[in-house]
Order: sequence, then structure tokens, then C-alpha cells
Amino acid sequence: MSTPARRRPEGLPESLGRDDTLVMGVLNVTPDSFSDGGTHFASADAIAHGRLLAAQGAAIVDVGGESTRPGAPRVDEDEELRRVLPVVEALAAEELVISVDTMRASVAAASVEAGALIVNDVSAGRADGDMGAEAARLRTCRGTPPVFIAMHWRGHSDVMNELAVYEDAARDSARELEDRLTALREAGVEERFLVVDPGLGFSKTGEQNWDVLADWETIASHALPILIGASRKRFVSSLGVDRDAATAAISAYGAEHGAWAVRVHEVPSSLAAVRVGDRLRRSRRR
Repeated sequence: MSTPARRRPEGLPESLGRDDTLVMGVLNVTPDSFSDGGTHFASADAIAHGRLLAAQGAAIVDVGGESTRPGAPRVDEDEELRRVLPVVEALAAEELVISVDTMRASVAAASVEAGALIVNDVSAGRADGDMGAEAARLRTCRGTPPVFIAMHWRGHSDVMNELAVYEDAARDSARELEDRLTALREAGVEERFLVVDPGLGFSKTGEQNWDVLADWETIASHALPILIGASRKRFVSSLGVDRDAATAAISAYGAEHGAWAVRVHEVPSSLAAVRVGDRLRRSRRR
């Protein structure tokens, strides 16, 4: 059975347009993220780790200053800016492709001004009503709007576990995400810059996460590039095996099914995994 060509957003360097699944490296500039909180909290440590992620093969470095683990408290705007801006600016100056992981329009705007090419909003604009219009207004150093990653999300970390009630987790979450995509388009975000993320680990039980991931046809129903973020999450850890190895297996699955990118903490294993998935996918297309 043949597979369709992979969808890609516009506005990124040509090197990211190849027919391979990209690896996005996670850079948490936080003291409390679920797997690596505090490890790269100091700006110098975060910048050094961003360089390492890129050297290991990450095509994109995703810089976040606010933990979204279950139960995590929100940080205020000034603190989030203090955490992310020096890191974004330093790494972008070295011509790394930077994504900013934020739910605040103001942080997105400041980060794009500092050199970020991608806004990764786990709330898809729900947390900040100005996000869609701001993303449409912004222009990166390339003269284009930033790529906008919209994820399925129902609520902040302190309540999200209470919201994991669905008739069909895959279809319900896809329908809710489509509503957010409609709102973003109406706010002026162009289709060609949109990416979707099914929101694994957000307002979903472990079983629901597997149900969503297994239903690739529904994940792909938006007809947009797809980001998969399963790295080290609880539903992956529950398998009783090394969480980075399990993450790499999901990366291979995503690549074989046509994911645009996978978001991971440990780059080398997922880079090898997506190369395997890509190779299988290319053989099927022939």
C-alpha cells in the first residue's frame, strides 16, 4: 500500500524541507519539568544543551520556560520571558532553528523577535485569546509568519487530569482540535504555516493516549503536518522499559506513518528510529 507525500509547513529553512521526519529536541529552561527540571535552568547550561541537541541531530530546538507536567503551577509572564529569551536569542544567533514552547502571546512575540521561527502552543490559542492574532501579525527574520504548532488541550496542568473524559478519545480530541484550528484561521493564521499535535499526555489517561496514537487516520484527518510528542511521558514509562527506548519506538512509528517531526528529550535514539521509519515509508511509496 502506498503512502502519501509528507505534509510540511512553509517558512522554514530549505534544509528542513527534505522528505525525512525531523527530530525536535526538548530544551526545558525550568526547575520543575517532569523529567529534566532544573538540569538546564541556568541560561548558560540551557544554551550549551541546545548546542548539544543540534550537534546530535536535532533539526529544531524547542525552548520552553514553563512546565506543563500534571499539577505544575503557572509561572508569571516576566519570569517566563527571563527564562527563555536569552536562550532563544543565543541559539538563534548561531543559526539553529528555534521553536518557543509557550501559551502566552507576549512570550511568542518576544521570542520571534529574538529569532524563533516556530511558536509551539500546547493550548492552540485557548490559554491566551490574543495568541492567534499575534501569531498572524508576527514576522520572523525570514520575513514570514512563524510556523504555529497547535496541540489538543483542554485545560491547565492543575486540572487537566480531571478532564480526561471522552466517548472516543481519538475522534473527540481531533474534533476539538479542529475547532481550535478554525479559530486560529479566523484570527488570521495561514493554513500553510500550521502544524497539529494530538496532545499525548494532556487530559488523557494512559489508555486514551495509546488509543489516540493508534488511530493515525484520525490524527491525519486535519490534512496538516503532524508533530508527535510522546517523549518520556507517563504512559510511555508505564511499559516497564527504558523510557527513551520506548520513545524511540514511537518515533519510528510516527515516521513510518508520515509525521513531520517528533519532539524528544534524547535525540540520537529517535534520530536512528525516524531514519528506519522513513526508509520503510519510502519503500511503501514505491
